[in-house]
Amino acid sequence: MNINEQAETTTPAAQPTEATQATPAAQPQGNDRRGGRSQGGRGGRGDRRGGKGKREDRPSDGIDARIIDLARVTRVMAGGKRMRFRACVVVGDKKGRIGMAVMKGADVQFAVAKATEKAKRHMITVPTVNGTIPHRVQVKFGSAVVLLKSAKPGTGVIAGGPVRVMMELAGISNIVSKMMGSGNKINNVSAVMEAFQLLKARK
Repeated sequence: MNINEQAETTTPAAQPTEATQATPAAQPQGNDRRGGRSQGGRGGRGDRRGGKGKREDRPSDGIDARIIDLARVTRVMAGGKRMRFRACVVVGDKKGRIGMAVMKGADVQFAVAKATEKAKRHMITVPTVNGTIPHRVQVKFGSAVVLLKSAKPGTGVIAGGPVRVMMELAGISNIVSKMMGSGNKINNVSAVMEAFQLLKARK
């Protein structure tokens, strides 16, 4: 009986040894958790960076924009002079649609962005026949006078300054133009826009 009692008492004593053996086995779990955090964190950041790259690859709307005039303007206020920037932007799809706008902003980028958005909202359609305008037109805007004449295929764009840029954005490949008044870019561009609106398509 004494021997059996000793055997039974030794049996519970063996249980702590199993617990001590299980203790080192729990350490890799902590390493796994650390590894999971590092991999998960890096993976999440990588996905976010990839998302930014996808946003930059947005498809364009096919409209080209050109800055015709950019100037710094000041206004005298009660507390002093306030400096701003004025931008004249012309937009077009080179397929007969064109728009123009003049806007001001606190900095150059803001002024150009405002002018571009306004020009896109106020685009007009230019009637064309075989890559040229249907008839002759002359418009006076302020002190600027612009003359536009149709031309035969192969003539090309005979224009200078901002008028040439507008013809390219409108998709006109053959035309003869002349600026007979002031050399102010904004007035000449406005005169061309009025001339486009006066054009009538041939039936």
